[in-house]
Amino acid sequence: MNRQDRADAVDREMATRLLPEAALQALGCWWNENATGYADGTPGAHTVRYTPSRWVQIAPWPSALAPASRTGDAGVSRAQVASIVADALRREAFREALVATYVWGKGKRGSLGGSGPATLQKILAVERLDAALACAVTVLGEHGAKAAYAALNRRVPRFGPSFFTKFLYFAGKTVAPASGPEPLILDRFLALRLWSLAAVAGRETGHDPDGSVAAWVWRDRGWSPHRYEVYLSFLHAAAAQVAATDGWPSNASCDLLECALFHAAWE
Repeated sequence: MNRQDRADAVDREMATRLLPEAALQALGCWWNENATGYADGTPGAHTVRYTPSRWVQIAPWPSALAPASRTGDAGVSRAQVASIVADALRREAFREALVATYVWGKGKRGSLGGSGPATLQKILAVERLDAALACAVTVLGEHGAKAAYAALNRRVPRFGPSFFTKFLYFAGKTVAPASGPEPLILDRFLALRLWSLAAVAGRETGHDPDGSVAAWVWRDRGWSPHRYEVYLSFLHAAAAQVAATDGWPSNASCDLLECALFHAAWE
């Protein structure tokens, strides 16, 4: 059995097991602490703080974000970013949509030292950026999330999956996938959660006794379109699993689970 065959076997085992009891308990605790803020069963209220003045060199700057001249902090929620992206896509202002999702994704963490704005400025300078973003949105609507992921994967320098899946996620709020699950965010924090589950499944089944396969497929960046498809399938199945428990809202959206997994950890 080669490495890919072992990875496939671990994937099948994870799809059968889904989330362990420790994870379900951690998610239940997270919900108890955050139920008021997410009473509608979605993560729309999930707000990120950022410092607008740190992004002053970025253009085009979405008007719905706080003015870049503002020196204090501001907040922007998932629901607000979804609205900004919806408006931008209607106008085919793909760069505005990207800026909104990138600023939300980086928040204050990304603006420290200017690393976030500096990287975004280089991404925006890529000549074929508009065509790549437009193509991804079209592919999402016509072929689904995996194909849209493939359309952006390694196409724009410095624009990796941790951030282009944020773009796809918010675009998916306006452009419904032709088939398959809705796009969700996949970053290194979420990959780490799946890595831990894969390592246990691989060790206990003997498919990956030393954890090398889990480390390979759930590394902290550079996931393949196939891996993204596996991730989406797992999270959608896990969302149904969690919804059937007493500690989770039965009407919760799949992205609420993604949000919770980002914040909740378990041993």
